[in-house]
Amino acid sequence: MHGPGSASWLLVALCAGSGAYCLLRMRSGVEEQRRAAGGEALMGFGMAVMALPAAVLDPPRGVWLGYAAVFAAAGLRVAWAARRGPHHLHHVVGALAMVYMSAAMVAAPGGHGAHGGAGVPVVTGALLLYFAGHVLLSGARLAPVGAVAGTGDVVSVRGATALADRPELALVCRLAMSMGMLAMLLAL
Repeated sequence: MHGPGSASWLLVALCAGSGAYCLLRMRSGVEEQRRAAGGEALMGFGMAVMALPAAVLDPPRGVWLGYAAVFAAAGLRVAWAARRGPHHLHHVVGALAMVYMSAAMVAAPGGHGAHGGAGVPVVTGALLLYFAGHVLLSGARLAPVGAVAGTGDVVSVRGATALADRPELALVCRLAMSMGMLAMLLAL
C-alpha cells in the first residue's frame, strides 16, 4: 500500500496531523463535534499506521484482520449515528474503505509490502471516485465566499472562536484525510 519512502512518510505525517487535530477537537464545547472528532481521530491515526513503510512496520496478517474488525465496529457505530444526519455517511464510507484496505492486505500475497493488484478493481475505482469527489467538494467549500462571488470581500475569522470549534478547520481535517485515502487507494 506504499509508494516511494518519502511519499509514505508524507502520508504518515498528513494522517497523524489530522488525527492529532481531531483529538484537539474532542475538547470542543459542541457535543456533536466532540462525537465526530473521536471517530475522525481514530481514522487519522489508523491511516497513519497503515501508511507506515513496510521496512518500519510489517505486521503479520492477523494484525490486519484485527484492524479490519476495529474499523468494521467503528463503521457500525457511525452507521447507527447516521440516523441523525447525512454527515455521518462520509464516516461510514471511510470506515468501510479502511476495512476494505485491511482485507486487501490480508489477501495480498506479499502482505503489507505488496503493491498493486491487492484490491478488487471495481471497489477500488468506486472508492477512488467517492474520495476524489469529496476532495473536490471540500476544496470548493473552503474557497473564501468573497473570492468566489467576485466581490473582493473575504469573510474574516472571528477571534473569539476557539481553535477546537472552527468548522473550517474540521473541514480541512476531513479534506486531508480524504486526500490521504486517495493516495492509499492508488497505492493499493
